[in-house]
Amino acid sequence: MSTPSQEFPPEITNLLTRIADRNYTIGIVGLGYVGLPLALTAVQQGFDVLGFDINGARVADLNKGRSGIEHIDDKVIEAAVSAGKFRATDDFSELGKPDAILIAVPTPLSKQREPDLVYVERSAEAIALCLRKGQLVVLESTTWPGTTKELVKPILEKAGLVCGDDFFLAYSPEREDPGNTEYQTRSIPKIVGADDAASRALVGALYGTLISEVVPVVSAATAEAVKLTENIFRSVNIALVNELKLIYDKMDIDIWDVIDAAKTKPFGFMPFYPGPGLGGHCIPIDPFYLTWKAREYEVAARFIELAGEINTAMPHHVINKLASALDGSFSRGLNGSNILVVGMAYKKNVDDMRESPSLKLIDLLAARSANVEYHDPHIAEVPQTRSYPHMRGMKSVDLTPETLQSFDAVLISTDHDAIDWALIVEHARLIVDTRNVCNRNGLFDGKIHKA
Repeated sequence: MSTPSQEFPPEITNLLTRIADRNYTIGIVGLGYVGLPLALTAVQQGFDVLGFDINGARVADLNKGRSGIEHIDDKVIEAAVSAGKFRATDDFSELGKPDAILIAVPTPLSKQREPDLVYVERSAEAIALCLRKGQLVVLESTTWPGTTKELVKPILEKAGLVCGDDFFLAYSPEREDPGNTEYQTRSIPKIVGADDAASRALVGALYGTLISEVVPVVSAATAEAVKLTENIFRSVNIALVNELKLIYDKMDIDIWDVIDAAKTKPFGFMPFYPGPGLGGHCIPIDPFYLTWKAREYEVAARFIELAGEINTAMPHHVINKLASALDGSFSRGLNGSNILVVGMAYKKNVDDMRESPSLKLIDLLAARSANVEYHDPHIAEVPQTRSYPHMRGMKSVDLTPETLQSFDAVLISTDHDAIDWALIVEHARLIVDTRNVCNRNGLFDGKIHKA
């Protein structure tokens, strides 16, 4: 590769030098499960970071050293704030201060399963009001291929500056996996893509200082497609094992036994596991960003849509399995039964309940007149949620012998390590296990039903 001085004019070379010298301020819009780890990684690599969030209470907590995310230690925030390397604000008029602005805001689906890019649009509009020459803007939020070029770029250019000459624009998809102790922000390879040479060089240089490995691609749209492809791959394969679970269940074959045996093949097979439904911000949502965009090109993404239908139907299967187990054990259905849902987070060992299947399970149980409570060692109380606002304020109940005995059935939705599974098996009257966690812990009992 040629040196920066040979490839670019002096102003670009100067920016590259400032990145290398850490004489470069990073702004991050959105301080949640993606933005906050990214901010802390930047601080650890020697950069000053200014974080932006619309939640004033969250901003205040962060500036007091409180992370608000269970797997991010308050002490790390305290150290960054005390050292003067990190500050949070809800004043978006300060967006002109950072040299680079990384956008890490939610990209949910609408009720009609269409992309809802309102947070991206508002972020871009706020940046446009303060945009100055030399700034680099990077979108990290998951979205459809073309968003950076077709949506973000025109908004930013309303400021009167030209992308690729006056300011620089790129896409780098987040790859966070909350609670994963093996792979964290710095150690997960980072995809970067941009549509002009200067933007590609700057985004590559910036993330090259933050992340151990940077993987450049030819365009922003390619980088956007990479992110969707990763999660569509997971969604389709999870749908496959969910469908197999339904088929094998009719044949009295245990899907978990099948997968455990199949994964011993050293090539050509990758294990995926069934569950009560999909959760998290990525897998239940990302595939539909591509199916929506595909319709613009008159292409039917039938396989992706089918996977979505299968995965969306799994909570209904679980509830029917629970109803059948109750009827078989106590000759009563769900109406009036007391049900304890174990696990509110969308996956084990985190306090993240975005798109958690537990929310849907509780909603379905309530619709069938069951009395429902939950236990989760990581979520003491249900916060405001976009799709289930009526559940706000529900509190986790203590897991005691007396509590367990007061319920007609326990529905296991999330297999946290911190839960005493032996206690549940000993004292619960009936258990429906969607995660095979009892079996994995060597706990066998006739009252355990797999779902």
